[in-house]
Amino acid sequence: MIKKILHSFNIQPDAETFDVIHNAVESEIVFKGSRLWVLIFATILASVGLNINSTAVIIGAMLISPLMGPINGMGYSIATYDFPLLRKAFKNFSYAVLASLAASTLYFAISPVSSAHSELLARTSPTIYDVLIALFGGLAGTISLTTKLKGNVVPGVAIATALMPPLCTAGYGLATAHLPFFFGAIYLFAINVVFIGISTVVFSKVMAFPIKHIIDDAKKVRINRLITVVILITLVPSIYFGYVLVQNEGFMENSGKFIRSVSLFRGDYLLRHEINAEHKTITLIYGGRTLTDEDKAQLKKRAVEFGLGNVILNYQQGLNFSDLSTQLSETERLKSEINRLSLLLQQNARQQDSVQQRSYTGLVLLKELRTLFPMVSACLFAETYRFNTEEGYKAKKMPSVVVSTSTPLGDSEKEKIIDWLKVRLQNDSLRTVFD
Repeated sequence: MIKKILHSFNIQPDAETFDVIHNAVESEIVFKGSRLWVLIFATILASVGLNINSTAVIIGAMLISPLMGPINGMGYSIATYDFPLLRKAFKNFSYAVLASLAASTLYFAISPVSSAHSELLARTSPTIYDVLIALFGGLAGTISLTTKLKGNVVPGVAIATALMPPLCTAGYGLATAHLPFFFGAIYLFAINVVFIGISTVVFSKVMAFPIKHIIDDAKKVRINRLITVVILITLVPSIYFGYVLVQNEGFMENSGKFIRSVSLFRGDYLLRHEINAEHKTITLIYGGRTLTDEDKAQLKKRAVEFGLGNVILNYQQGLNFSDLSTQLSETERLKSEINRLSLLLQQNARQQDSVQQRSYTGLVLLKELRTLFPMVSACLFAETYRFNTEEGYKAKKMPSVVVSTSTPLGDSEKEKIIDWLKVRLQNDSLRTVFD
């Protein structure tokens, strides 16, 4: 039973002959003519996809990119100690990388769209998971290369390992002088290249490909050491970045639980929040009353309960109900003051109208007097103040009328005019003078 199970994993019956494999590897190495143009077009296509954040365009560019050829060639030549083929593969690989970088840098330099979208940002932070993708993708690609199994393996490996997008992202970093993008993308590209190549070396050893050149054991040891150093240099940073990724994911998950638990805190509503996993900070924007020091201490304690002991909580006040009450009271006070001032203005206007009307009282009296006493030719009305020493210099308001006539008046006529004026002006203390 076990023997049958182990036999089912045997790939030797599907293997191509060594000559067919060698010729296939050697033919995929060279970059000139049509293959070079395909590489350039794939680079520009991937750059456009990253620029407009189109996953479909990026996948299409990965499918038509011929970059896998020289990488497999370098791995195969190291496994078989075919150093002339290794030099040829490395030369063509370097040429392809430079051509891709130049094409992507030129595109992003002239593109009017310079924003870094999610597809581009995803190629700037490689982790240990990218190592696993490159390793197992490379193994699947090597099986496809060395056996009769073709089908969808090579396109699938091209999509999974994603060699072209990191190179284009590096070109974006160069074009925009954003060095963190450049180094992050180049590191991801290096991970893919190294571990696809290593997978080819390992599988070639398993398949026992014939050695092209006999070398001594000391040289083999040096080669193995060099491979080990390259693996460690490439692997160690990705492990650290993977650890940081896991920590950030845990922080985001715990932060989400904490946020949900304090969405309503002591009558205050959480209007908005911001989580920064990189800096381990959470910004809380509450609406309601102003948070006290005791409230903040309680929120910090609640964060610790959710595994956020090292979090930095920042507080911002959104809609403040106490401030709103103060603003409403101030608004009512201002309305009352405005009404008071309006009344004063109306009163002042009435006084001005009264004074203005008062100044024309003599004219009104003249017209009415002439109806009764035609001999009246002029009338003067004035309100004066009389000061008396006997009353302590107190002012006493005393209205006066001066009547002028065209002919002399008798005493009886004067009496009639005086009585009429007192009744008309409703003032018994009116002083009348005849001119």
